[in-house]
Amino acid sequence: MTDAPLIWLLAGEASGDVLGSRLMAALRKQQPDVRFAGVGGPRMTEAGLISLFPMRDLAVMGLVEILPRIRSLSRRLDEAVTNIEALRPDLVVTIDSPGFSLRLLRRIAPLRIPRVQYVAPQVWAWREHRVRKFPGLWEKLLVLLPFEETFFQKHDLDAHFVGHPVLQSEADRGDAHRFRQQHHLQDAAPILILMPGSRRSEAPRLLPVFGAMLTLLKKRMPDIVPVIPVSPIVADTVRKATALWPVQPLIVTEITEKHEAFAAASAALTKSGTSTLELALAGVPMAVTYRVNPLTAAIARRLIRVPHVAMVNLLAREALVPELLQEDCRPDKLAQTVIQLMTDPLLQARQKKGFQTLLTGLRAPGQSTPADAAASEILSLLREKAASLPSPHPES
Repeated sequence: MTDAPLIWLLAGEASGDVLGSRLMAALRKQQPDVRFAGVGGPRMTEAGLISLFPMRDLAVMGLVEILPRIRSLSRRLDEAVTNIEALRPDLVVTIDSPGFSLRLLRRIAPLRIPRVQYVAPQVWAWREHRVRKFPGLWEKLLVLLPFEETFFQKHDLDAHFVGHPVLQSEADRGDAHRFRQQHHLQDAAPILILMPGSRRSEAPRLLPVFGAMLTLLKKRMPDIVPVIPVSPIVADTVRKATALWPVQPLIVTEITEKHEAFAAASAALTKSGTSTLELALAGVPMAVTYRVNPLTAAIARRLIRVPHVAMVNLLAREALVPELLQEDCRPDKLAQTVIQLMTDPLLQARQKKGFQTLLTGLRAPGQSTPADAAASEILSLLREKAASLPSPHPES
């Protein structure tokens, strides 16, 4: 690679934005002259990316919820394809967001640009038949969970386990005393983490339930302090939705402050996903709760092929944390569960021991960090591409 390589990146949601920013730093460490283009959020912007359009335009989830957004998402897909055609980057990396990412990878296939999908589509959980459509979508798949490498290789897809980025999150490095001091909280005040989701389509479904739950909890725990860590993308939505809550929550958008809240917390209620692993790393007793459109839920129940929804439960291969989903996502059940999480030392100890065991299996191969391992795989693909090109000065 004689010229500075250009890598086009796509992140479609807050977790992907964090992954993308760490990946950019790791790529620069290994290839200092690398350049970037594409779509990202505030973290990738801080790392130097000029986003083609706002990442929040892609942050939507749910089979039914996506329908009103199809036209705008289609326009954004066209913009991304046009930009890649114009720039002709050396490599394209799409990060998670399979609904958008896989369509983009398919559209740019004729350009013969090497493609990497970072974070595997969770077809092992539901709709496994979709894996038949993946050959030809990417040259390399980087997976975060150790069993995913075996799963995709079984389907003749080139998959590489690079470790889970939660291990780089520093979610276990928070300072509880500093958080309480900063927000003038008593040492004995119980802190409850509430994580309604990073997408604008998620938070509005959980926040009303959380608010009603707090009305019940306040009768048993009058000094309870709810803390809502959210991405800047949905912060305003959360502030408006919680304005009339019986207990005003602390809303934090900075990663460092989120981790300090974790350190101070007695318990957490969170949606499923990476947030469960962050809380596990911080050792916070938790329950997983979620609510989607009823039609989405009905369809999902027919398709899901795994025994648990929570990532920590899937990795532990047992119901380590309670799952209160859909009809069970009710204020009374959530309040009862929070009280148990905060007052039952045996339950707390069991969860924390399980967290330590499952996190051990998420380490990157060798001594690499997950981001460094991912960057190495990406740069090896770039070198393969460079080696396959004809020499500009062929020997006579």
